[in-house]
Amino acid sequence: MYPENVTVINHPLVQHKISMLRDIHTGTNEFRRLTEEIAMLMGYEALRDLPLEDVEITTPLETCMTPMIAGKKLAVVPILRAGLGMVSGILALTPSAKVGHIGLFRDPETHEPHEYYCKLPDPIDLRTIVVTDPMLATGGSAVAAVDFIKQHGGKTIKFMSIIAAPEGLERLSKAHSDIQIYCGHVDRQLNENAYICPGLGDAGDRIFGTK
Repeated sequence: MYPENVTVINHPLVQHKISMLRDIHTGTNEFRRLTEEIAMLMGYEALRDLPLEDVEITTPLETCMTPMIAGKKLAVVPILRAGLGMVSGILALTPSAKVGHIGLFRDPETHEPHEYYCKLPDPIDLRTIVVTDPMLATGGSAVAAVDFIKQHGGKTIKFMSIIAAPEGLERLSKAHSDIQIYCGHVDRQLNENAYICPGLGDAGDRIFGTK
């Protein structure tokens, strides 16, 4: 049903919390907390293929070889500003991860993204990179963000969104068929203003309490 590089996380807890996010009566504090919780639940699934290596550990009883995550630390890269709302959920799983930022704004007429900021952990090419944005709408910002990361040398990239439109999912999966895409729910369609329907409104405004 979906492209091979797309995983829809249909865990009951994720679906329940997404329904609460959608509710117009959910206030800023609860919306922020739910976004963090969903990101953590999704991160558990998205990071299941992190490489492991055996290291020597001394327990209270003896010395043993036991698995730990191998290689350079994970990099979490939110697309500003709504993507920031998902960062703490992933950091709850991997507290030592480095955090970068990509700033994009969407042209109100063309709905195409424009970059205004990009700062990534170094060396980015040796890290598993998780790009976060609660809403995957047209896919323009997501494609541009992954483009920028690849231009800076990023290779192992995962994209996480809470809600996706079919149009954005198709655009991102085709433009970057080599990355893994995770979303919590695929909604019906985009409206004439490129908002996801039924969606949950503007995620950035609801996370930060702005309009």
